[in-house]
Amino acid sequence: MADMNRKKNFSCVLCLTLLLVLFQSCKKEWLEAKPDDLVSVPSTISDYQALLDNSRQIFNVNQSAGLAEISSGDFYITDEAWKELFNAQEKAAYIWGPTNGFYNKERSIDWVNGYWRILNANFILEGIDKIRPSATEQQEWNNVKGSALFYRAFDLFCLAQEYCVVYNDNTASKDLGLPLRLEYDVNVQVKRSNLQETYDRIFSDLHEASSLLTSKPLFKTRPSKEAVYALLARANLAIENYGEAGKYADLVLQIQSDLMDYSKINPALANPISKFNPEVIFHSSFSYGIFSPSKLIVQPALFNEYDIRDYRRDIFYTANGSTMTFVGNYTGDKNLFGGLATDEMYLIRAEAEARNKELSLALADLNHLRRSRWRGQYQDLESSNPNVVLDLVLKERRKELAFRGLRWIDLRRLNRDARYAVTLTRTVNKIVYVLYPNEKRYIFPIDEEEVRLSGIEQNKR
Repeated sequence: MADMNRKKNFSCVLCLTLLLVLFQSCKKEWLEAKPDDLVSVPSTISDYQALLDNSRQIFNVNQSAGLAEISSGDFYITDEAWKELFNAQEKAAYIWGPTNGFYNKERSIDWVNGYWRILNANFILEGIDKIRPSATEQQEWNNVKGSALFYRAFDLFCLAQEYCVVYNDNTASKDLGLPLRLEYDVNVQVKRSNLQETYDRIFSDLHEASSLLTSKPLFKTRPSKEAVYALLARANLAIENYGEAGKYADLVLQIQSDLMDYSKINPALANPISKFNPEVIFHSSFSYGIFSPSKLIVQPALFNEYDIRDYRRDIFYTANGSTMTFVGNYTGDKNLFGGLATDEMYLIRAEAEARNKELSLALADLNHLRRSRWRGQYQDLESSNPNVVLDLVLKERRKELAFRGLRWIDLRRLNRDARYAVTLTRTVNKIVYVLYPNEKRYIFPIDEEEVRLSGIEQNKR
C-alpha cells in the first residue's frame, strides 16, 4: 500500500519539481505570479512529502562530497582516462589543481547541487509551517519538517567538507564558513558565515529534526531519528568532538545494529552488495564519470591492506585487466554510496572508545565488525596499548569505508596529528602532483558564478 501511495504522488512530484525549477529560473517573475498562473502550488502535507520523496531527481542523489572523493587518493586512472574526462573540475580535483581554471567556466557541480537541495528544503520548511495539522496529521507534519531539516543539515555538512577549512576550535569563529541560506527567496543576498556559525546551524537543524522524526523510517530513502543521530556522529567526528561522536553512534546502534554476514554475499555478481541492505540507515548516492569501474584503479597500497581471509577483498574489488577496481557499493549499482550505515557507526564508536582509553569496548566493536567479514575461524584482535588500538581502528575504518565519500574527511582531521599525516601524489602525463598535509588545497574553489553574482569571498588556496 505504501508503494502504491508513492506512485500515486508521482505526478504531484513532477509538478512540484517544475514549480521549483520555475522559481529558480524566474525569481522575481515567480514571486509576482498568481497561484492560477503556476503549474501546481503545494497546499497539503502530502504535497510536501511527495516532493521530499523525489529521491531520484532532487534528494538522495549526489548528496555527498563527490569532488572530495576524487581528491582523496585511494585510486588512480590512466593518462588516457584523465584526458577523456568530461568535466574540467574532475580533472582539476584529481590533481588538486589551482583555483584559476579549476572549473574552466563550468558550474561547480557539488556547490550547485547542494544549494539546489537546500533551496528545496527551505521551500518545504516555509510551506509546511503555514499548515496547522490536525491531531491525526501531526506525525506526518512532523516527518515533513524533520526531513527537510535533516536534508538541509546533510548538505551543509557536505558543503563544509569541501568548501571550508577543517574545523579548529581556536579559529572557527574567525574562519570563513558557508553562506547560510535559510529561506527560499534566491533574491536575498547572503554572505559567508563564519565556520562556527556553519556548524552551529548544522547541529541546530539536526537537533530539531531529532525531536520530530520517528526512530526508524518507512523507507530507507527517508530520514529518521536514527539517521539524524548517525549524521550527528559523523559531523562530531569531523570536528574531533569524539565524546559526542561516540554518544550518537551508540544511540544509533541502540536502534539498529545489524551487520551483514559477508560469507553469504556472492562476489561474482556485478554489484555484490544489495541496495537497502540491513546495514543501511539512510540511502544516498553520488557519482562522477571518473568513478566508473572501467576507469577507476584502486591503489595497491589500499588493496594490500586486506587480509587474504577478508571477504571484503573479493566483494569490494574485482580485476580490471591487470589492476583492481571497486564494485563494493552499498547502492546496489554503479553509483557510490554516500549515505549512513551501521558499519560506520561501529567504527565511530570504536574510535571514540579508543581515544577515551576504553580499550576493551573499542576492541569489542572492532572485532564484532571484522568477524562478520572474515573467512574461516576469526581470531580476535587484542592489545592493552591505546596507540595500537587506535591504529587498528583507523586502519579498519579505511578498509571498511573505502569509496564512501569519507576518506577526505578523515584526511583533513587526521593530518593535524603527525602520526597519521599523509602526503598524496598522482602522476599525469609524467608530471607528478603532490598534496601535502594541511595544505590550503584541502578546500575547493567556490563556484565562480556564485562569487560573481553574490560577491562572496573566494577561498584562498
